[in-house]
Amino acid sequence: MSESTVQKLALPALIAMVVGSMIGSGIFTLPSRFAGATGVFGALIAWVIAAGGMLMLAFVFQTLAARKPDIDSGIFAYAKYGFGEYWGFAAAVGFWIGTCVGNVSYWVLIKSTLGAFFPVFGDGNTLAAVAVASVLVWGFHFLILRGVQGAAGINKIVTVAKIVPLLVFVVVLLFNFDAQTFADNLWGGPETEKTFSSIWTQVRQTMLVTVFVFIGIEAASVYSRYAIKREDVGRATVIGFMIVTSLLVAVTVLSFGVLPREEIAAMRAPSVAGVLAAMVGPWGAVFISAGLIVSVLGAYLAWSLLAAEVPYLAAKYALFPKYFEKTNEAKVPVNSLLLTNIVVQVFLVVTMFTTYAFKLALELTSALTLIPYLLVAAYALKLAYTGETYEKDAGARRNELIVAGIATFYSMLMIYSGGLKYILLSALIYLPATLLFWRARKDAGKPVFSQSETILFGLIAIGAVIALWALATGQIAV
Repeated sequence: MSESTVQKLALPALIAMVVGSMIGSGIFTLPSRFAGATGVFGALIAWVIAAGGMLMLAFVFQTLAARKPDIDSGIFAYAKYGFGEYWGFAAAVGFWIGTCVGNVSYWVLIKSTLGAFFPVFGDGNTLAAVAVASVLVWGFHFLILRGVQGAAGINKIVTVAKIVPLLVFVVVLLFNFDAQTFADNLWGGPETEKTFSSIWTQVRQTMLVTVFVFIGIEAASVYSRYAIKREDVGRATVIGFMIVTSLLVAVTVLSFGVLPREEIAAMRAPSVAGVLAAMVGPWGAVFISAGLIVSVLGAYLAWSLLAAEVPYLAAKYALFPKYFEKTNEAKVPVNSLLLTNIVVQVFLVVTMFTTYAFKLALELTSALTLIPYLLVAAYALKLAYTGETYEKDAGARRNELIVAGIATFYSMLMIYSGGLKYILLSALIYLPATLLFWRARKDAGKPVFSQSETILFGLIAIGAVIALWALATGQIAV
């Protein structure tokens, strides 16, 4: 069965991949996550920054898809061609591990949701929760082995199913919106801190949350090799972004017009269920919980597809060992998928030993994924600055230089906002993962690092040692 007959995706399927990848667990927790950090003013500022920065990233993916049509799986290949082999590997690992940890957050939230009805699941990190999640992880493993096209078809159906509960939620919010309650929630924090000078501190606390809910914007780029038309990759990215952003802002901001900020902040995950239940009664929580489970399972499917693609394509670029190039008759990268789910399984077990499993998974996912985002944006900035690919299109160079510059600055700002903790934890993951790069380079008979890459690896090693020390002494708590 040839790839040309069974593996091609049209624009609607690519849009569904983007929307399906972006709408997952994060959107269902937004009311409490924002209310716990800020009020209406801070939320609006946070969304303006996040949407503006991510829109620039969406344009970057669109631009690179057009200017470098020969580069597939752009999320890490752009970093490789722009900055070198180990930088490409770093982007691949950041995206891949970030996706794996994100998948873990899905299972934690599903079990936390069920924990409201079945106490044995607790907050999603009990032994029973991990055991059931493990069974489902390997169930999805065998589903995906049947082929990308079939899984993508399921994803289109699930994407429609997951949006319906959220649209119902937004409509009910509009009918129950109270202007006085909304006005009372304009400011975040204590009465004495109702000043604009305190807003930035509040906004910073929401930054990794906003990054998490936008992760998946690169889905069409990762699947560019399956697109029927190359130009559909950029279109799907921007259209999917617009759909998701509208929902994210509506769910967050309108919730402030229903209940006091403190009540929303105290709600357990998923807080969308708590807000709806407050408006319509207990059935609202059941309705949203069912929608969340469908949403998260659909997003898990999309993210599993994305995650399994990365080691496979990285192996084709000689950044991962050739072992991961193996595919089955359905063109599924079997060894890559297997390693991906082993990593997911390991992190699932780790959640049993963390206090705030969902929060840790969400923020670590964001921090890891920001690294490849930064490298992709920097590559677009490099192209525009040097003029490469602009020989016949000089008029677009200035605008695309500005877009890439904003996207690069935004990615750096988000990494800074996340704090040193997640930079160090990321280094702790990168250090052992580098063994994959070492094996790939040895197989190819090439030097492992260039001089500049040796410096980068040294910094990662130092960060990993500091992270271990901080974990051992309690300076970093998980």
